[in-house]
Amino acid sequence: MPARNTSTRASGEHTPVSNQPEDAEAREVDQPLVQEASRGTGSDGIEAKTNEDGTEAVGGGRRMEAAAAAVVVAPEITGLLDIGEASFGPPPPLAETVHGPDDRVQIGGTAAYPWRVHASLLITALDNSRWIGTGWFIGPHTLVTAGHVVYIKNSGVPGRDGWVRSISVMPGRNGSTLPYGAATSTNFRSVTGWATSGDENYDYGAIIIPTNLGTLVGWLGFGAWPDADLLTATGNISGYPGDKPAGTQWYDSRRVASVNSRKVYYDIDTAGGQSGSAAYRIVNGQRYGVAVHAYGGATTNSGTRITVPVYNNMVAWKA
Repeated sequence: MPARNTSTRASGEHTPVSNQPEDAEAREVDQPLVQEASRGTGSDGIEAKTNEDGTEAVGGGRRMEAAAAAVVVAPEITGLLDIGEASFGPPPPLAETVHGPDDRVQIGGTAAYPWRVHASLLITALDNSRWIGTGWFIGPHTLVTAGHVVYIKNSGVPGRDGWVRSISVMPGRNGSTLPYGAATSTNFRSVTGWATSGDENYDYGAIIIPTNLGTLVGWLGFGAWPDADLLTATGNISGYPGDKPAGTQWYDSRRVASVNSRKVYYDIDTAGGQSGSAAYRIVNGQRYGVAVHAYGGATTNSGTRITVPVYNNMVAWKA
């Protein structure tokens, strides 16, 4: 079972911040630390399937390819760089995020659940430079992503640091087509640990869109679990890497390698552009985010762990 709430208000480095001052304070919550997923109201007619090892049955999603109502042309993003480079610069040579053979699988049927929950992001910074990233729905109008997606730190470029100017959210993007259109947001959240300190242990945030698009596409659940549970879990990540054809979604999975009090580590292949993706587990057919993917590494990649204060902030941002 997931851990239960022992503290109802974020504090310290988890203190929420916003580019909308009136919404900066987190609401209190008093409930078990798990939020359920929703399949949304999209009429795909395809049941989401899982394998016995807790990974996605990828082939089932591909059956939607011919049925996807993709009528909106997506913006061109070829050649745009991962939003992480805005804050951290180019990745060092040893910070490989594909370890050994590339195990990622392209998702063809992105209009089916759960693939449509994952959104391609086109990010415009304060200096009007453009970048790519990934986010995932947790409610009708809220997506979770990395803190460095919504707030750029230490870029060294005049006029670039701070809250980004806008983000175009494109759920289930499949190359040049958008089966559910797009929503543009200028409403963002993060925490002081990232926005003030630039500490990777607090690298998470949220995007609030002005529509209830999540009601249509659905969302992932999320929860805070003890170390022992996470160390036996299989992690799944799907997102929009920049080293693959522009705007295509790719998936991989593997057992969680290790955890600490702030991070989850896994040998799941990712690449720049997947900053902000959900690292999620599957429990009884339900999908729950356990970390926000944010970093590569020489042997494992990692994400910001959903702990009690992270969970509380996500609940408040979802409201």
